Amino acid sequence: MTPAELETYLHDHIPLSRAMAVRVVAIADTSVTLGAPLAPNINHRDTVFGGSASAVAILSAWCLLHLRLTAAGRPSRVVIQRNTIDYLAPIAGDFTARSALPPDADWDRFSRLLARRGVARISVDAELDYEGAVAGRLSGDFVAFGNERL
Repeated sequence: MTPAELETYLHDHIPLSRAMAVRVVAIADTSVTLGAPLAPNINHRDTVFGGSASAVAILSAWCLLHLRLTAAGRPSRVVIQRNTIDYLAPIAGDFTARSALPPDADWDRFSRLLARRGVARISVDAELDYEGAVAGRLSGDFVAFGNERL
C-alpha cells in the first residue's frame, strides 16, 4: 500500500482523520509516520489539543499493525484496548506521530496466536514530534481479530 492509498483509506474509513487533516508522511516495514496541521487540531491556548495529539499517535500505531497484517496476508480488525500518553512539551504547529513496535514486542508470537486463536494482542509505541523534538510518547495495547472473527 502506498502512502496515498493509506491516507485515502483512513479518510474513508475513519472520518475523524479527514476532519483532523491527517496525512501519511511515510510508510516503512517497521514504522508509519503521520502528520497533522495545527489549525483543525487547535485548543484554547493556540497549541494542539491533547485529544488530537493522542488520536494521531493512536492512528499511527493502528496503521502500522493494519499494514503489517495486510502484507502478511492476515487482514484483521484491529482495535485499541488501552493506551497511555505522556505529553512532554506543547505543540504549537504542524506535528508528526511515528509508530514502532517496542523492542520487547514479539511479532512472531502475535502472528501465531492470531492464526491459531483468531485473536491476539500486541503493544505499539508512537512518538509525537514537533520541530525536531519529542513532544509526547504513546504506548498502546492493540487487539487483532482475524478473518474468521471479522
